[in-house]
Amino acid sequence: MDLRIEKTEREIKNAFIELRSRKPLEKITVKELCEMACINKSTFYSHYKDIYDLSDSMEAEVVRSITNSISHPEYIMERPAEFTRELFLAYLSQNALTMILFSGSQRNHLVDRIETSIKEMVFKEYPKYRNDEKWNIILSYCIQGGYHTFQRNREGDRNTLIAVIGEITEAVQELYEKV
Repeated sequence: MDLRIEKTEREIKNAFIELRSRKPLEKITVKELCEMACINKSTFYSHYKDIYDLSDSMEAEVVRSITNSISHPEYIMERPAEFTRELFLAYLSQNALTMILFSGSQRNHLVDRIETSIKEMVFKEYPKYRNDEKWNIILSYCIQGGYHTFQRNREGDRNTLIAVIGEITEAVQELYEKV
């Protein structure tokens, strides 16, 4: 990629993060972002359709980074507690950015996108589970429930929190195997 394009992208994203850290997505205008990034509106529009397109692109980038950090996606089936540990460490590696990008009205977009991404990883490895309604419910429960439990209890000892969520995930999957 051309260095000028990379620099412009970086300036747009940095300005967006700065603005997003101070105000809701709905209140950010292309005009103020362009002023902060020192670019013309036409330059912005050559990269993105609007502020929501930029936000969506950055959210997708963060989700890719989180899911690509999971070195053993097969562990979701074989060793769920270890998978849970990898997933939450990946969340934590992007914590500062996710707290900005996924705040306010975007709060639940992170876990929804993570769920979609993880399910695709699992179904790529285990295609027979794609249409298994019970398994889809269990995956949703473990990913959504684990994420919200983590967010609500993050003030305590993180290692204990991650370990307990992992144990719960294993227990839920063991129930599936019994059914």
